[in-house]
Amino acid sequence: MTPRFFSRLAAAMLLTLAAALPARAAVEIEEVTSPGGITAWLVEDRNIPFVALEIRFQGGTSLDAPGKRGAVHLMTSLLGEGAGDMDAQGFARAVEGVAADFDYDAGDDVVSVSARFLTETRDEAVELLRASLVEPRFDADAVERVRAQAVSAIRSDLQDPSVIAGRAFDRVAFGDHPYGTAPDGTPESVAALTRDDLIAAHGDALARDRIFVGAAGDITAEELGALLDELLGDLPAEGAPLPEDAEVGLSGGVKVVEFDTPQSVAVFGHEGLPRDHEDFFEAFVLNQIVGGGGFESRLMQEVREKRGLTYGVYSYLAPKDHAALYLGRVASANDRIAEAIGVIRDEWESVAEEGVSAQELEDAKTYLTGAYPLRFDGNGPIANILVGMQMDGLPIDYAETRNDKVRAMTLEEINRVAADLFDPESLTFVVAGRPEGLEDAEPLSQ
Repeated sequence: MTPRFFSRLAAAMLLTLAAALPARAAVEIEEVTSPGGITAWLVEDRNIPFVALEIRFQGGTSLDAPGKRGAVHLMTSLLGEGAGDMDAQGFARAVEGVAADFDYDAGDDVVSVSARFLTETRDEAVELLRASLVEPRFDADAVERVRAQAVSAIRSDLQDPSVIAGRAFDRVAFGDHPYGTAPDGTPESVAALTRDDLIAAHGDALARDRIFVGAAGDITAEELGALLDELLGDLPAEGAPLPEDAEVGLSGGVKVVEFDTPQSVAVFGHEGLPRDHEDFFEAFVLNQIVGGGGFESRLMQEVREKRGLTYGVYSYLAPKDHAALYLGRVASANDRIAEAIGVIRDEWESVAEEGVSAQELEDAKTYLTGAYPLRFDGNGPIANILVGMQMDGLPIDYAETRNDKVRAMTLEEINRVAADLFDPESLTFVVAGRPEGLEDAEPLSQ
């Protein structure tokens, strides 16, 4: 947050702290449709005079045109670097002057825009945000400055074994699909992008046919409806077509990218479940037990606590828009990574064949139901949850019913999903480093 936004918000919070103290265990979500037809989910909260707005444009960096990898990522980085009649410095001063805070980001499937602004300067803040989304300037000096930063970050990533392993895994899993290449491009592809490429990427990615909005704070449904049309109504009606679904090419085994580092990093996984799969929620709870539950998870207990092979190991469901994976990551010394991989394989087989225990399920339920209300701890997190629920296709009452669904889950359901989801034969490891003891590994180039 900008210093001015933070200081003015802090003053407002002190004045209203007593009203804001109760825990946000439940929220009332309202669906709002603007006069122009833009839909948003809103949690109205008049306690603190500011609004959090989360906007998502479906498509993301997967919309890069052929030969233009990194265009959507670079374009998104430039949205706050001058808009309308303001250059980069003028825009930054204007945002600071109204004590607003804007963030822009891009990933495989989404361009994300986060905004925080005070009630007293809402109109001015919305006009500035609108200009950045609808009228970005892409001035030559700003483009070259941000391009240089992007290329520097890419070159730095090429020296990070964690990034190297992740990107090599993506190549193996997705091949020629956009998911198979780095979303921020290569030094060469980013260096070749022109201003016209950025303008084209803007039109492809930021359009009204792919908008999701979550809002929380000091604003009514009627006010939000008018704000949505003012903010987003002048964007193109339609963006570029979304990419085709990707085929997941993971058939098991270990692959190694040689990289000079004392500690190897392994990314592992196989095909997962899409977010709308009937078993996804059970798979989510199951993963809490196996690799998502911090120090209490099976992987942490077996790989770290019992054997001291790593500082951390974890797994997670990765349901992208056009493919779904079940992934994990571990780092270990070069002379111990083979043992860590062996332990993970053993646990994968154990879960597939034997499932989990009643006590493990009960512990996972206790944690998940207790931690969930704590996520609703402010306007920003709430707005982010609202937009995520929409993009995941969840019902508007999900926040109210979610914990009941967790409590109702049975061990039989969980272990049925374990047998279906866990696939030891397809479990693929991609290692970046100089691992020892993996003689049958297939070499990969960086």
